[in-house]
Amino acid sequence: MSTPAQPAVDPERFVLGDPSAPVTVVEFGDLECPYCRAAAPVLRRLVEESDGRVRLVWRHFPLFQVHPHALAAALAAEAAGAQGRFWELHDRLFADQEHLTDDDLRAHAVALGLDPEDLVGERAERHADAVRADYADGLALEVPGTPTVFVDGVRFRGRIELEALRAVVDALEA
Repeated sequence: MSTPAQPAVDPERFVLGDPSAPVTVVEFGDLECPYCRAAAPVLRRLVEESDGRVRLVWRHFPLFQVHPHALAAALAAEAAGAQGRFWELHDRLFADQEHLTDDDLRAHAVALGLDPEDLVGERAERHADAVRADYADGLALEVPGTPTVFVDGVRFRGRIELEALRAVVDALEA
């Protein structure tokens, strides 16, 4: 019997919470996805209220077939992340999800004090390999859509709700 594939956790990727937390939640997300926007505060609370037991790792899975700005937003987030500002841009894009054009991404960059030209166009394309790698890993894991969440390598099924996620985390530690 083969071991099921598990999402890779690269320590260089974007981690919310204590990087050495014993429980790892990996989210494959799309910055233009309204369901990911709804899941974001739930996942943040899970981490923040876990007393250091849970870390969240973001992996890009832009659904470019249905979200025309998802790929550009992922590249912009990678560019911000290269400057240590991933989570700030992540949160800002979810808060203003209707504004993800290149001009909008430039405005978001300015608001965060980042060079707007780093987040769009050729300079943002430098980060395409990272987005492609996340997407390929999602395909290999048969990620059906976004958000898809794994808790310590096991795909979480059901609605992204705080109590349900806490129950899974608690069961892991029992």
